[in-house]
Amino acid sequence: MNIILLGPPGSGKGTQAKSIADKYKVVHISTGDILRENVRNGTALGTEAKKYMDAGQLVPDSLLIDIIKDRLAKPDVKNGYMLDGFPRTNPQAEALTKMLPTLNQK
Repeated sequence: MNIILLGPPGSGKGTQAKSIADKYKVVHISTGDILRENVRNGTALGTEAKKYMDAGQLVPDSLLIDIIKDRLAKPDVKNGYMLDGFPRTNPQAEALTKMLPTLNQK
């Protein structure tokens, strides 16, 4: 089971996502958590994202898309996942639609 939870900041997405992920035993994938993890681990994507974050700018769609694609390619999501905070823009949604078949997901 793959679920995408959308909503504005502060609407309770994270709380609901964690609850649903726990109940259905799927991985909770939060865009913010993934960004921080990549920055903390010094990945190439994290290093690039940190430049924008340090400048107080939004991380570009193209970089977020790459970070999500990398995360969805990991084996722990094969039994399902809960996406929290992605997609937020039309380009992100379009990229996700194109990305999922390449990862053998629908």
